[in-house]
Formats: sequence, structure tokens, C-alpha cells
Amino acid sequence: LSVPFSFRPTDPSVKPVDRLRAFYGDDYYVCRFQEVGDIETELAEVGTERVMKKILTYRTPAPLNIPKDKSFWGSKDETIPLPSWLTEEDVAYFVTKFEEKGFSGPVNYYRNFNRNNELLGPWVGSKIQVPTKFVIGDLDLVYYMPGVKEYINGPKFKEDVPLLEEPVVMEGVAHFINQEKPQEILQIILDFISKF
Repeated sequence: LSVPFSFRPTDPSVKPVDRLRAFYGDDYYVCRFQEVGDIETELAEVGTERVMKKILTYRTPAPLNIPKDKSFWGSKDETIPLPSWLTEEDVAYFVTKFEEKGFSGPVNYYRNFNRNNELLGPWVGSKIQVPTKFVIGDLDLVYYMPGVKEYINGPKFKEDVPLLEEPVVMEGVAHFINQEKPQEILQIILDFISKF
């Protein structure tokens, strides 16, 4: 769901974060997450509830830029309306979990992009050799990253994943696809695994 195999290991000498910074700039979320403690401090100032609502309701193909001036988060007085698939109870649950454990764990995933690329170096050129189904939303920011839409809809994805079934691009859905369309995603999964 949402992240295709085009995010596979590439040349281990090329740093993915440097490529993202060159393309999107320093405000791009992956780049902002690199400095240990910086984004954690900002998120604490903004407040966990506001952070969760802004991230979960981000529904645009534009890059996720989080400028240091904190303008992304909006005014603390500004209400963030929730879509029909996200309830205040859902947000409250996420808030309790992130307030309990903090944001460092999830953010560290992005801090490790360069190292993961190095570690996956031996598998450059590998193919996924199992039956695969892929689903993404047409409002997912990943779908609009350079070359991703062409990769998903062109021949290269099938070359890298030979047993890939026709990818599904769901209309009106963003990055949190399994929450936005749970029944549809469940049905796609059930239809897929029932073949085996």
C-alpha cells in the first residue's frame, strides 16, 4: 500500500537524503527530520493533537514541506476539520500513543534512509519474485514524487516485480489508504489472497 518498489535500493554511494534535498529543498519533511532533536522539539511545541491532525489530513499531491517557521502547522486557534474516515476518538488514540513514546522512533526511520540504502546495496537490481498486489491513492503525495506515477503505470514496475498484478490507483484517496478506505482495501486483499 502506497509505497512502490521504486523505493528499492539504488547505488549505495548515492545518498537518498541528498537527492531529496536537491529536488525539494531543506523544508521537505525527510530533510527536516535529519537533525536529531530538532523536529521533536518543534512537534512538542506544536502539540501532539495538532501534529496528528495535520499529518493525517494532508490530502494534496504537493510535497510535504514543513518550513522551520512553523507555518505548516497553522495557528493554534485554527480548527483542523477531520474527514469522514477520521474521528476525534481515532486522533485521541494516536495522541496517547505518541505522547507515551514520542516521535523519535518514527522519525528515526527517515533519519536512516542513507544507511538503509548502503545496507541494501548487495540487492541492487533484485526483483520481487512473489505474487504481488499494489494499491495507492491518486491524492497520495508518494504518487506525485518524481517518476513514481510513471513507474507505477509503466512497464518498469512489472519488470522489477514480475508477478505484479495490475496496480490499483484509488480515486480520492491519500496516503493513509487503509484508514480512508478500509472495506475496499480489505476486499482487495481478500480477493488477492483467495487466488492462492
